[in-house]
Amino acid sequence: MTTHEQSEREARRAHDNRAELVERITRAVPEDGMVEPLDGLRLRRVSMPTESAHGVSATAFCVTAQGSKELLLGERRYRYDPEHYLIATAALPVASRITEASPEQPFLNLLRLDPAFVGSVMVEAGRPAPRSQPTETAMDTSVFDAELLDAVVRLVRLLDTPAAARVLAPLIKREIVHRLLMAEQRERLRHFAALVGSGQPVARAVDRLRKEFDRPLRMDDLARELGMSVSGFHHHFKQVTAMSPLQFQKQLRLQEARRLMLGEALDAASAGYRVGYNDAAQFTREYKRLFGEPPRRDVERLRDTAMETVSV
Repeated sequence: MTTHEQSEREARRAHDNRAELVERITRAVPEDGMVEPLDGLRLRRVSMPTESAHGVSATAFCVTAQGSKELLLGERRYRYDPEHYLIATAALPVASRITEASPEQPFLNLLRLDPAFVGSVMVEAGRPAPRSQPTETAMDTSVFDAELLDAVVRLVRLLDTPAAARVLAPLIKREIVHRLLMAEQRERLRHFAALVGSGQPVARAVDRLRKEFDRPLRMDDLARELGMSVSGFHHHFKQVTAMSPLQFQKQLRLQEARRLMLGEALDAASAGYRVGYNDAAQFTREYKRLFGEPPRRDVERLRDTAMETVSV
């Protein structure tokens, strides 16, 4: 077989696999929403583009069968679609939106990534976890190769045979992780497994900031506790999260303030104070910079949108 013939054959195979993935996810999720039919396999369907939504990313291997989605991490923008998958290896504050979807061709995707599972596959494959500091951002996209896509399709096929799925699903998931460890994002994935429970400085800092985002941040104190220089800590933190520690903390604060105003009906001043802002004017400025509108107007718009969605 010539190289050209082989390329054509792989292209047809990829096309058929994508078509099958669309058909099977559509059947498993006939209406908009999310289901988890197998442990570690989450399927989602959305029938129209969405506005930018702020939240904290899950650690995930994201596959899109149809449509496309965009994530903003700091100043970096990531887009994934049927030809590109996304890997996220840390819980980070992001903005995301579905850019392509319609009732006729809804956005369909599946995701999940378990660090302990990744670690066990690394051990079995004889690939020790790296001891060095990570040099990759904890999120990126890559082009699908035919073998990885084929493994994903075989996993989704198991939805039709629950009895076989109990035996075969763990094996296919191990194959998927193994192929990811052999692919473009292998170093990101290896650091992902190593960071969990390892006590590495960046992982400890991310965890600390997520738990104590409402407290004052003293960079020199945090760097000293982690055994790093201030400049070294700032550099490594930004490599992994694509933002400075202060930007990271600020996004977490503002997202929590938004949740408090929506979910607990707090006014802007009270929500800002609850998440660590002593200056109401500063809170309003930074809130508008992130969400595009002042707190009160933004929350009113979100509530109106929710009411419209419910009425439909």
